[in-house]
Amino acid sequence: MPFKVKATLTAWMGDTERYPCHHMYEIGDEITFDGKNVEGSICPDMLPRLGELMGAMHAAGPRYVDPGYYLSFWYAPPSVSDPDLAKYDGNGFAPVLKTIEEPPFHVRHLQDPKSFNWPPHPERTVAKEVTMFCPDVRTSGLFVFSCYDLADCGQDAPYFRRQITIMDRVAKNGGSIKISEIPNLYDDFERMEIYPPMVKEMVLPLIEELYLLDFATEEDGVITITKKGRERVDRFKEETTQEVIDALKL
Repeated sequence: MPFKVKATLTAWMGDTERYPCHHMYEIGDEITFDGKNVEGSICPDMLPRLGELMGAMHAAGPRYVDPGYYLSFWYAPPSVSDPDLAKYDGNGFAPVLKTIEEPPFHVRHLQDPKSFNWPPHPERTVAKEVTMFCPDVRTSGLFVFSCYDLADCGQDAPYFRRQITIMDRVAKNGGSIKISEIPNLYDDFERMEIYPPMVKEMVLPLIEELYLLDFATEEDGVITITKKGRERVDRFKEETTQEVIDALKL
């Protein structure tokens, strides 16, 4: 349970030659949150929005999208006012069936470049990426958020260890098993005396997170651990102690 989150500076949308970043960020700089610790240089002006998005993605992972993603108007072309058409669309606009190219530093570039084009972008991916701009509109540093692993520390540690044992035991059981049989991979003590108890209501959200990071796949009620999932278990074993390995029977 939940996810490690990363924010990466990918572009300057403003004129940094005239208005340099006073926090001295450079393209490629990263800020990470692992569920317990934040690493990276944080401009104080970014902190409120950065914390909001990192908190949301820490819980929801790759499932998180801004509500604006669901709007259909991203796939509409530009338009011009035409009151004579109001009887058709209710407001009076005529579509401009071409993509309008704007000069550098135009506010248009602050929107997803796949939006408002003609022909429309063919996939439902416009505004899906989780992003934020630094508050200085003169530089407008674009940060892109991503989830890069399961959170494995702080209050998330018990759930993470359950996920590790699920992947390990399914892998040792041939790599696939019916989801309903996962609790049977544990003895009574392991199932009910270790926090959190391995009941159906706990198993389902835990394995959903495995699917989101390609650690496992699901088909017809059967979970299969992927090569990436097996590698995550191996990495955990390399990073932990023999006492933990023995306790979890890894």
